[in-house]
Amino acid sequence: MSTQTESTNLRKVTTRRLTEMKQRGEKISMLTAYDYSSALIVDSAGIDVILVGDSASNVMAGNVTTLPITLDQMIYHAKSVIKGVRRALVVVDMPFGSYQGNSKEALASAIRIMKESHAEAVKMEGGAEIRESIERILCAGIPVMGHLGLTPQSINKFGTYTVRAREEAEAEKLLSDARMLEEIGCFAIVLEKIPAELTARVAAELTIPIIGIGAGPADGQVLVMHDMLGINKGFSPRFLRRYANLADIMHQAIANYVADVKSADFPNAEESY
Repeated sequence: MSTQTESTNLRKVTTRRLTEMKQRGEKISMLTAYDYSSALIVDSAGIDVILVGDSASNVMAGNVTTLPITLDQMIYHAKSVIKGVRRALVVVDMPFGSYQGNSKEALASAIRIMKESHAEAVKMEGGAEIRESIERILCAGIPVMGHLGLTPQSINKFGTYTVRAREEAEAEKLLSDARMLEEIGCFAIVLEKIPAELTARVAAELTIPIIGIGAGPADGQVLVMHDMLGINKGFSPRFLRRYANLADIMHQAIANYVADVKSADFPNAEESY
């Protein structure tokens, strides 16, 4: 590897750099992390963006939905992740209830995330209905990543995790919301579980990066780390590609440890002081 390429790979990822990546056709990789140890590994592997996702509610806390996780819990996870990251841009999900109903409360929530965790951006679910909250946060100099399509914080409204924006009216609203998010200053948008054709339209029309999850090819992709590593075995949507099966590997390793302790094989003489 040349010194120049090495320097580029080690250069800190910023919101501006993501736009530059889109402009030159370089795909953006994004993955979740929720703690220091996993953030170290994810960052060193070359991920461009780390999302401290409210999916922590599911994979870390065992909740059925993302709704129960609190602002304090999100800040805790974000602080842990930040300590393990040198290169990636760290984006933190604003949890349900921290921004939807009151733009002043939204700004206060975003400021707490930035000041207490030292993260670099926040992500918010929704379009025109939360415009005032997004604008207030942007005016404070806090970068915002949008999120349209299937928005898990609205699961009780949708009643299902099925593909969104199949009908023309919903697709047109999504397009309108995406244009609005770019116009008011969002630096990127996540599109979740929508038809690939619609994702392509949005990505072609907007100049800001479009990150897909279950939405076909886009300027980049995001997955939940526990899903793609096979730690979470109970979630197998069509869009998920598993890159490892860590649940089985961990299970076997722990079973071997238990067996060695029970048989007095561990610790042996070389492992004792």
